[in-house]
Amino acid sequence: MTSSIQPWWRAFKREHWVIFIAASLAWLFDCFDQQFFNLARDSAMEDLLRDKARATEYATYTTSVFLVGWALGGLVLGALGDRFGRARMLTISVLLYSLCTGLSALSTGFASFCGFLFLTGIGIGGIFGLAVALVADSIPDETRAPALGLLQALSTWGNIAAGLIGIGIGWLAVRQLLPFGLKPWQAVFLVGAAPALLAVFFLARLKEPEKWVKAKADGAKKGIKFGSYGNLLKHPVWSRHAWFGLVLCGAGIVGLWGLGNFHPKIVGSIIEQHLASAHLTPAALASEKTYWRALGLLLQNIGAFCGMMTVSKLAQVKGRRFAIGFGLLFSFLSTLLVFRFMREIHDIYWMLPLMGFGQLSVLAGYAIYLPELFPTSLRSTGTSFCYNFGRLAAATAPFTMGVLTKRLGGNIEGFRTAGMWVSLVLLLGFVVLPFLPETKDRPLPEE
Repeated sequence: MTSSIQPWWRAFKREHWVIFIAASLAWLFDCFDQQFFNLARDSAMEDLLRDKARATEYATYTTSVFLVGWALGGLVLGALGDRFGRARMLTISVLLYSLCTGLSALSTGFASFCGFLFLTGIGIGGIFGLAVALVADSIPDETRAPALGLLQALSTWGNIAAGLIGIGIGWLAVRQLLPFGLKPWQAVFLVGAAPALLAVFFLARLKEPEKWVKAKADGAKKGIKFGSYGNLLKHPVWSRHAWFGLVLCGAGIVGLWGLGNFHPKIVGSIIEQHLASAHLTPAALASEKTYWRALGLLLQNIGAFCGMMTVSKLAQVKGRRFAIGFGLLFSFLSTLLVFRFMREIHDIYWMLPLMGFGQLSVLAGYAIYLPELFPTSLRSTGTSFCYNFGRLAAATAPFTMGVLTKRLGGNIEGFRTAGMWVSLVLLLGFVVLPFLPETKDRPLPEE
C-alpha cells in the first residue's frame, strides 16, 4: 500500500515520470480533440446541411459514426498494443487522430464529415487502453491507483483547454477576426490538430515497459499469444471480466457520449431563446452559440476534474466497485437535473459542473479498475475491449436520441425528454458490479 507518510509520487523515478507524462499528454490531447468535435458538431451540421431540423437529427448520427470508429479503433489498436508494444501503438494513434481532426475542417457535406470523423475515432479509440496499460505496467504497484486516477483527471485539462479555445474562437468570430474566411467550426477543427502533432515527437522516443518486454519473451517460450481475443474470450476468468466490464463501461459511456456531450445543444437553445429579442444575424447568433457552448464545456470539466479526483480517492479508500457505483449514481441524477431543469442562463453555471462531476468521474474508476482485471498478455486488449467495445453499444444512444427526438416533435423539448429516457441505461452498471472482483490492494494479475 502507498505509505501514509510520504505522497505516492515520491516513489516515482525519472523513467516513471517520463512514461506518466507521455501517456497523460496522449490522453489529454485525445480528450482535447473529442471536445472540439462536441463544440463544432452542431454548427457544422447547420452549415453543411442548410436545414436546422435536419441538422438537429443528423448531428446525433455523426456522433454514432464517431463512436463506431472509436470502438473499432480501440479494439484493433488495443490488441496491437499487447502484440507490438504499448508505446509504439500509442504514437500511431495520436498521429492518426491529430491529422484527421484537422482534415474535418475541409468537409463539404454530411458524408465527408462522417468519413473524417470515423478516421478520427479510430485514432482516438486506441489511446485509453494503450495509455493506462503502459502506465500500469511501468510504475510501482503501490502508486498505480492514484497515478491512473490522476492520468484520467488530467484529461479534463484538455477538455478545459478546448473550452477556453472555443471561447476565444467565438470571440474572434463575433468580431469577424477569424483568418482566411474560416467559419467557427472549421477553425475549431484546425486548432484541434496542432497540439497532438507536437506530442508525437515526444511519444516516439518512449521505451516499452520492462514488464511487458519480459512477459513477451517468456510468453514466446510458453506459446502464449499476446493480444488474442480468442484467449480473452475463452478463458474462464478473463472472459467473465471482459463481458461484465463491457457492460459496466458501456453504461458510463452512454451517459457521457449519448447524453452529457449533447449539453451544447441545450445550451444553444437557451442562448437562442435569450437572444431572440436582439434580432441578431444568423452569423452573429452562431458565434454567440459557439461562445456559450464553449463556456458550458469549461464549466462541465471543472466539475469533472473534481469528480475524477473524488472517485480516485474513493477507489483507494473504499474500493474500486464502491467508487464506480458512486460515480454512476451521481451521473444518473445529475443528467436528469440538466435535461429536465436547465432552462435559464444562470442554471448553466451550476448544473453543468454537477453533471460533469458525475458523468466523467466514472471514467477515473475505469482507468484504475480495468488494467487490474487482465494479465500482461491481455491488459491492453481487455481494457480496450471493455472501454471501446462498450462504445458500440454507446453508439446506439445518439442514434436512439435522434429517432426519439424526431418522434417527440423534432424540437428541443423532444430532445430533453428523449435524454431523460436514455439516462436509465446508466443504472445497468449497478447490475454487473456484484459479479466483478474487488481489486483494491491486489497486485496486477498474471497468467
